[in-house]
Amino acid sequence: MWNYSRNLQYPINIKNRNIEMAKVIVSQYGGPDGELGASLRYLSQRFGMPDKNAKAILNDIGTEELAPG
Repeated sequence: MWNYSRNLQYPINIKNRNIEMAKVIVSQYGGPDGELGASLRYLSQRFGMPDKNAKAILNDIGTEELAPG
């Protein structure tokens, strides 16, 4: 059973809102050229690779793109 709590893991205090900077940050994570898009492209391309070494490299790169930090 799940218990949903709407709390942040790390509390933040936003003093000034900058909508333009927020758009840039969101596009880097979820946009077509962002981290998520890149990782999903690497992970989907690995399924078509006939060579095991190339498949392993694409898997490593894709999972590294998903890693935090």
